[in-house]
Amino acid sequence: MDVSPLIWWLTIGIASAVLLFDVLVIGRRPHEPSRRELVVALSVYIGLAILFGIGVFVFSGPKYGTEFFAGWLTEYSLSVDNLFIFIIIMSKFAVPRQYQQKALLIGIILALIFRGIFIAVGAAAIENFSWVFYLFGAFLIYTAVKLAKEGGEDEDEYEEPAVVKFLERHIPMTSQWTSAKMFIQENGKRIATPMFVVICALGVTDLLFALDSIPAIYGLTKEPYLVLTANIFALMGLRQLYFLIGGLLERLVYLSYGLAILLGFIGLKLVFHALHENEVWFINGGHHVEWAPEIPISVSLSVIVGILAITTILSLLKSRSMSAKERDDATGPRSM
Repeated sequence: MDVSPLIWWLTIGIASAVLLFDVLVIGRRPHEPSRRELVVALSVYIGLAILFGIGVFVFSGPKYGTEFFAGWLTEYSLSVDNLFIFIIIMSKFAVPRQYQQKALLIGIILALIFRGIFIAVGAAAIENFSWVFYLFGAFLIYTAVKLAKEGGEDEDEYEEPAVVKFLERHIPMTSQWTSAKMFIQENGKRIATPMFVVICALGVTDLLFALDSIPAIYGLTKEPYLVLTANIFALMGLRQLYFLIGGLLERLVYLSYGLAILLGFIGLKLVFHALHENEVWFINGGHHVEWAPEIPISVSLSVIVGILAITTILSLLKSRSMSAKERDDATGPRSM
């Protein structure tokens, strides 16, 4: 895929402008967004992602267009999983609703920065070391198994990262929510606010999630430009999604299992690709493994859509069944 430096800079510039607009609007007027505001913004972001994907189809061909949509859907589903942790962090630190927008926006900016770094590192590694696909594949399969085992555990169990605990112990800090600022002046001293700790917690979480998401999307496309744009579009609507479907997230009870299957599939796809392009001397004498299949991107997109659709449907059916059972338990047995 031939992308000129001008397109690269235009893409980065437009994404930066959108984020800057959000920063200026939220910075001037911290508030809990209305439902109409959320629906409009989320519709615009999703619509732009779809239009961008269609543009890739038209100008670069079906292969790259399909790769973008597969990558975008994968990153979007992983970003939705991030929201579970974001909700828990906001709840744990009792972030007032009017300040949550700013915390989320800063968290999203940090996520873009971390993912940008990993995208560049991943592209350089792929360009110079074909065996890195073995590492990416093995890591995703490990993550899938771990996610599947943890799928049934209580999502509310959140343990603060070590770096956050260190900051809480060693930095002068107030426990009162007086503003959305990260530092304030108190008795002539500069001290941190709870917002500072929340931002640190979100940043560490973003860093850990980037370790999963970047290998996953490189299993679907090797084009850094598509990797970057898929991540940008997946993260841009995350803030609105947080406020719009916070209750719905709790109903996606099988999301972790669905993501485990998705990551496992992409991990196997990466391992097959690594075997097909093998140059590692101790595997098949350094020769390509001919039996290893190359899974077409069209098949990958179909599998991703299928997994997400089945996961969502089963989750909603399970949630409805649980709600009905809770109502029956609350009303008690009917008298004859």
